[in-house]
Amino acid sequence: MTQSSRDTVLARIRSAAASAPNAVITRDYVRSTPADVDMFVDRLRDYRAVVHRCDDAGIAGEIAQALRDARARRVVLPVGLDLRWRPDGLILLDDGERRLVAADLDGPDVAVITSCAVAIAETGTIVLDAGPGQGRRLLTLVPDHHVCVVREAQVVGSVPDAFQVLEPTRPLTWISGPSATSDIELRRVEGVHGPRHLIVIIVAGDPPVAPHPSTRSPAS
Repeated sequence: MTQSSRDTVLARIRSAAASAPNAVITRDYVRSTPADVDMFVDRLRDYRAVVHRCDDAGIAGEIAQALRDARARRVVLPVGLDLRWRPDGLILLDDGERRLVAADLDGPDVAVITSCAVAIAETGTIVLDAGPGQGRRLLTLVPDHHVCVVREAQVVGSVPDAFQVLEPTRPLTWISGPSATSDIELRRVEGVHGPRHLIVIIVAGDPPVAPHPSTRSPAS
């Protein structure tokens, strides 16, 4: 059988690597970058996310206002979401009552409310791990609006700092602003791979004890 160019190249690599010593890779990352919440806010706004700040008592009010501004009529509720955050007067799509599918979540009037696992100041990134109040990946990729509650205590300085607190076996979703891409002419298009609108509510102070059930929802 005739050997392809690919096979030839790979065979040469294997031959060269067979006698090479094992390299020790040093990963001496800086792991103590200050958790600058103001930097996190600046990064989010650079990404065209909408940012609100409040204390614990103001979360429900900020969520309600964000949903009014978004003209949302249907709101997705992941399993384990704090019951105090549920809005009134809207159609509530509870993923715990019936496992939602993409058709339930599609449309410009649909919003999802979530908490998060960790947030990163240097990159303005929010990380979800399908934990309580975060939901399956489907729930945050299809709706047009994502309202995410981030506590100041969850903000770390850098990506290496985030990996110190994240569980690598969890399904991680990394969010840096609304979903967007650019074509070859650098024309920005939003909502290609996820929500067109990201609203982040940053909460000062410590969270209350046991704000929601400890059960984790499965990833999609």
